[in-house]
Amino acid sequence: MTASLISTSMPGLSLIGRGKVRDIYAFESQLLIVATDRISAFDVIMPNPIPGKGRILTQMSAFWFGQMEDIIGNHIISVNPDDYPEACRPYRDILTGRSMLVKKAQPLPVECIVRGYLSGSGWKDYLRDGTVSGIRLPAGLKESSRLPEPIFTPSTKAPEGEHDMAITKAETENLIGAELTAKIMTTSIAVYNRAAALALTRGIIIADTKMEFGISDGNLIIIDELLTPDSSRFWPQDAYEEGKGQSSFDKQFLRDYLLSLAWDQRPPAPDLPDDIISKTSEKYEEALRRLTA
Repeated sequence: MTASLISTSMPGLSLIGRGKVRDIYAFESQLLIVATDRISAFDVIMPNPIPGKGRILTQMSAFWFGQMEDIIGNHIISVNPDDYPEACRPYRDILTGRSMLVKKAQPLPVECIVRGYLSGSGWKDYLRDGTVSGIRLPAGLKESSRLPEPIFTPSTKAPEGEHDMAITKAETENLIGAELTAKIMTTSIAVYNRAAALALTRGIIIADTKMEFGISDGNLIIIDELLTPDSSRFWPQDAYEEGKGQSSFDKQFLRDYLLSLAWDQRPPAPDLPDDIISKTSEKYEEALRRLTA
């Protein structure tokens, strides 16, 4: 099994933060984002890494950022360590394949979620009152039903260890203004539609995805990651069947395992068995192979 990278330590570089997955280093006008093999579920970091996961996320994000450049700019400057500042050179082996040099941006305080199918928390909300993030949906939908059209269902960005909370369009407008809300809605749905159409040609349904935006030099750009197995639900098209949960090439496999345990979804997370780790890794690798081949 491939060796894992749980965290980075690179003396001479300025570490400014560790997210659930990524370690972030700052330069004057740039950031170096390193995707580790950490994995989180229910907003809690697991004690065990998924070997090779950071490289998969980086490759897949770079692929999708490239696919969307005519819709929305992104934060990538380079994914080649040879282009990074001189101080990064001693760490080339660590950085190759799992890092991005990016433009600094001011992140928007919302997670931008687009749903094309009814699953996860959206399905639970629909069962409760027929709405998702304040959007009334048709009666009679089933679990995993395809929606009449994709919907924008934003959430808050919770501190580490806490859960993101779904918010409505009106609440989003209160946070960032009506004009910017309209722009991120339109852009998010356009990105989802293009990705979903491409994925279908590779035998994958993108049920939903989460993306983040920021402001850089006065422009709205997409940041962080894009359309990865960490941020999306990828379902095999040939196994899709409305009315039940789906098999997947994403983190849902891990979530389903954790839901089978007597765990309250708060830290500390339980240790993951070897077979869960290896199967999660295989699913991520399959998503990368199918979508970017």
